[in-house]
Amino acid sequence: MSRRKIELEIMALSQSVTQSHSYAVVLTEVNGTRKLPIVIGSAEAQAIAVALENMHTTRPLTHDLMKNMMMAFSIELKEILIHKLHEGIFYAKLICQSPYETIEIDSRTSDAIAIAVRFGAPIYTYDPILNAVSTKDESDRPYMEPKHPSSDYTTESEPANELASMSLTDLNKLLDDVLEREDYIFAALIRDEINKRR
Repeated sequence: MSRRKIELEIMALSQSVTQSHSYAVVLTEVNGTRKLPIVIGSAEAQAIAVALENMHTTRPLTHDLMKNMMMAFSIELKEILIHKLHEGIFYAKLICQSPYETIEIDSRTSDAIAIAVRFGAPIYTYDPILNAVSTKDESDRPYMEPKHPSSDYTTESEPANELASMSLTDLNKLLDDVLEREDYIFAALIRDEINKRR
């Protein structure tokens, strides 16, 4: 069995169709067509969205804190490896380099992705894992697939189509309110609507 590593990139981040109050991050192979969908929690989805959108929070989020600690101790994140799929659960590890040795740290896949985005580190998986989960039939996919990671965020309280009818002044006020309550996924959607009008 081939253990060739395949590099992945984040293609989409959206609300999960199969599990309420959950999100899906969709990874796609670099220079390829296979996709790896992973259902994640809302906190991890927000952490990934903040980094993807280069948002600045008033205080460091957990993954920002982890990055700051790693940097303070001269630990470099070399890559993320999604190395196992068992009973529908992905297993990942951080491959880190200290001044003295290479260290592999076990991690939930969602946390590993959130940290990788902050470091700009590559994400890899093995060929058999990608083959096992990659689907070609649209009806088999357990996720929604927006065209851009921030283009189709949805929330139950503020449907995306309502934003289009709001004035620019109201959108900016809403953005301030949403950032204040640290709903970074919805903030990304509002910011996209504001940017469309510029």
